[in-house]
Amino acid sequence: MAQDATVPELNFEYWLDKAIKWGQATTLESQKDVCRHLPQLQEFLCQIYETLKRMDSIAIAMQQFPLIGQLLGRLCWNPFVVGYDESQKTLMWCLCCLYSSEPQNPVELKANSWIRSLLCHLLSSSKWESNEAKTSTFISALGYTSADYYSHLVKNVVFSLVTELREDQFSGLNVQGRVSASRVNAVSLFCLPLITLPDLTPLLETLLLYHGGASKEVLSSEFLEAVNEAILKKKISLPESAIFSLWLRHLPSLEKATLYLLDQLVSIQLNSLEEVASVIKDSLLPQAATHPAIFRIVNEIFKNALLGTDGAPEVMTIIQVFTQLFLQAHQNDNKQHKFPLKAYFPCHHLPLVTALLRRPFELPAAHWSQQLKHISDLLKAMVEGTNIGSLADLFETWFLVARFGEWLDIAAEQLLRAAVEPDALLWLLAFYYCPQNENQQRTQIMVKAQEVYSHLMNLFGHTVLSVEDLEAAVHSITDTEQCCNQHLVTHLLTNFLLFSAGGHTIVQEFIYHITEATDTSKEVCSLLMRTAYRMKRSGEENQRAVTLLDELLQKLTLKV
Repeated sequence: MAQDATVPELNFEYWLDKAIKWGQATTLESQKDVCRHLPQLQEFLCQIYETLKRMDSIAIAMQQFPLIGQLLGRLCWNPFVVGYDESQKTLMWCLCCLYSSEPQNPVELKANSWIRSLLCHLLSSSKWESNEAKTSTFISALGYTSADYYSHLVKNVVFSLVTELREDQFSGLNVQGRVSASRVNAVSLFCLPLITLPDLTPLLETLLLYHGGASKEVLSSEFLEAVNEAILKKKISLPESAIFSLWLRHLPSLEKATLYLLDQLVSIQLNSLEEVASVIKDSLLPQAATHPAIFRIVNEIFKNALLGTDGAPEVMTIIQVFTQLFLQAHQNDNKQHKFPLKAYFPCHHLPLVTALLRRPFELPAAHWSQQLKHISDLLKAMVEGTNIGSLADLFETWFLVARFGEWLDIAAEQLLRAAVEPDALLWLLAFYYCPQNENQQRTQIMVKAQEVYSHLMNLFGHTVLSVEDLEAAVHSITDTEQCCNQHLVTHLLTNFLLFSAGGHTIVQEFIYHITEATDTSKEVCSLLMRTAYRMKRSGEENQRAVTLLDELLQKLTLKV
């Protein structure tokens, strides 16, 4: 052993010879020899790591230490070496230094694959358990079962990595001690095969919250995509802060999460907006959208989805529910520091935004008509003035109003249930269903809507109604040449049937007739779901209407 004490620093040949002789330490003699050399070996590995991390390239490291791969590979498979103190962490960091974040040739690609498999072997308990027969003597001597030993091993390695990354994150001006961006990138790649391993969760969180001093993204895109995929499929659970950081730093992940939510909601049969709201809230996107950058990107994706589906009512309803949940999250979070409204709607008329953001339940119901008139007046001044100079600007204004659709539904309801001046509210609905006034189309729709509205108000108090009483309104709906008018009248007529004195007696027959004649089942179903959702949330005591809505939805959803 005297000779061992004089081993020169970084003597690869010496340690490689030892590693070859030790093998996987299956004999008592080799186990004793490994144990005698463990402190020296750990010191040697630390020196290797310090040397490697200061080298400018992988090629230089391989040129200076051509035996490093063979040495590290053998040591990684020796359970006595891996189980000693911090040797496993040091081996991992040495491997990180040899990983090519941007491989240039087949040799580097093969080396990367080999390094990933080694790290997987180091962290995955299943890999170790396959060699339980060879390592059982060592593990038993420590007083552990195999499962307990490797569970503790993984946790200790993860803890060490997390501690080092967090210390580096807050190291201030101590630049020399920092972990390089390339090594952090390598660690993120090494996590790929192990992302769903529960013990790895603290490391995933730390990596997602890690920024370091680099101007470019330090985590690999493959890692970010894999973590996002695991989150979407509920294979892992991470703190909200880590998920929000993922979406902020990696736009493709945010886009995929938003499209995944839309696909999920459109493809499954949902019978109430409570279910829709639950799915949306569970996605964490409304909460994440309290950051303006995330909100604006999600907003663009929703906008494109609406255009791509030709204004599908179910997509519009999803956007409206998302907006309500976003407003709720915005109110609940960031209480000490809220982003200004301009950060979310930088290109919109701020007074209109402020009016729309005022949620209905924040006001007494008696003030709703006044707020709606205020919104209508602001919007009309913009649309008919000089504030909107292009079709693109007009669409942006329309989409802003549409995403706060709860106010539009209340407008249609207030027209029939409250003493209001109808012109402002009818104009608001006419703009929603016909934002362009080409060839005075919106003006014509207003005239027709006023006629239908007057007719419905004359019948509103009648306790006995027949389909024939509503013949004029039916003609307006079935006139396919007036599509915008069809949607507006359907909106008014549906509310009339729900809330008038005698509407409940013919509502099922009439709505079936409308949906069959005009193929508007999805539109009417969305409207009924929104109305039921709003009434239940507001606690409105109109049990007849709520029961009627539930019955209609149960039957209509079977047809959609």
